[in-house]
Amino acid sequence: MRSKLVSYGTIGLGLLLFTLLICIGFGSVHLPAGEIVGILLHRIPGLGRWIEPDWSMASEQIVMQVRLPRVLLGMLVGASLSVAGAAYQGVLRNPLADPFTLGVSSGSAVGAAVLIFFGWQFSLLGIFTLPVIAFLTGATTLWLVMWLARENGKIPIESLILSGVVMQSFLGAVVSFLTAMSKRTVNEILYWTMGSLSLRGWSYTAILLPYLALGGLFLWSRARSLNLLALGERQAAHSGLNVESTKLVILLVATLMTAAAVSVSGVIGFVGLVIPHMIRLITGPDYRLIIPLSALGGGIFIMWSDLAARSLLAPTEIPLGVITAFVGAPFFAFLLYKKKKAREREIS
Repeated sequence: MRSKLVSYGTIGLGLLLFTLLICIGFGSVHLPAGEIVGILLHRIPGLGRWIEPDWSMASEQIVMQVRLPRVLLGMLVGASLSVAGAAYQGVLRNPLADPFTLGVSSGSAVGAAVLIFFGWQFSLLGIFTLPVIAFLTGATTLWLVMWLARENGKIPIESLILSGVVMQSFLGAVVSFLTAMSKRTVNEILYWTMGSLSLRGWSYTAILLPYLALGGLFLWSRARSLNLLALGERQAAHSGLNVESTKLVILLVATLMTAAAVSVSGVIGFVGLVIPHMIRLITGPDYRLIIPLSALGGGIFIMWSDLAARSLLAPTEIPLGVITAFVGAPFFAFLLYKKKKAREREIS
């Protein structure tokens, strides 16, 4: 496992750095990769004095104040949503589960939209007000979805997806109502409903980073538990795992990561569905590999999606959630088709 993690991780980090340079360099002002590397190295304490600046101050401002914080935020958002999606799929043993399809993202967005509507974004806990409230509304949504889907102590896949769709539709209507009623904050709320990384500075990165770091490490430390759950709850219990408490804690941490991501970027769908499933197809079902590689894959996916969002119709920017939906919705339909065919083969 360790050798596979090193080999896949090295490839993933290489792709991540390549994507980072491309996304920073591409825009209305093209910046060469060598210049970007020089600017970044020049900002490292102790190393900058060995590098003689041969670039303009305008280029440095574009990199450090405009593009780098946006690209890094996209990387963190993608990693958070992908790791959360992997955790949801592992606990629920369902490849169709993710924070978006289960309505958790929409639930988190409702909390953020209410705060924006009333102007309470920083009223309770400063910059952490949005993530905390978004977590509470997202966790409540998850509990309602699972309660609606439960039948005789079990949660069928079809009922779970249907309950998620119901909650997502209802909560989307709540956000739309707030948007219609709002005058001063209508554009800001609309950004949440469609997802965007525009006009996001370093403070947003500072909000999300601790949630990803602590939540991601915690979920990675529970990778063996997720592997046991993949064998079935009865088998996991026989192996000494406290099934119910493990499921609850993992779902709460994944919901917290989702809420933090939604609080800085709005609702970006299908990332937690597509990326963990693709990683699983490449590396196998071991969550010791799936969780860290999903973080890398999610970061890469969102960075490329954001590049497409701001460049395809430039100077008009496409909402980021639209780009991910163009990729994720057909993939979701493909997974449903595969499950349908597998069920038909079992019957025949």
